[in-house]
Amino acid sequence: QVQLVESGGGLVQPGESLRLSCAASGFTFRNYAMTWYRQAPGKEREMVAKITTSGSSFIYVDSVKGRFSISRNNAKNTVYLQMNSLKPEDTAVYYCQGNAIWGQGTQVTVSS
Repeated sequence: QVQLVESGGGLVQPGESLRLSCAASGFTFRNYAMTWYRQAPGKEREMVAKITTSGSSFIYVDSVKGRFSISRNNAKNTVYLQMNSLKPEDTAVYYCQGNAIWGQGTQVTVSS
């Protein structure tokens, strides 16, 4: 079955960290760039970070630069999003995307 499954979301306080994971199955993961998106309540979905097939190049939306880090393990068919120094404005449902496939999303809530 071709799918992406995110995990690792949760409720944290401002300044804390979370690590999201996205496990791929049913396709040749290493052949596809992977992207993390997020969608906050009442807002459009936005690209957060993207990583190339080899993991050697990546881009970030300005609002997360210096705080978030995207990485991938092609042997484990998994892409990660390390999120540090979280802010309330990072609250959203986070989705991974690749090969025209979307995961179901994982909720991240940053609140004191």
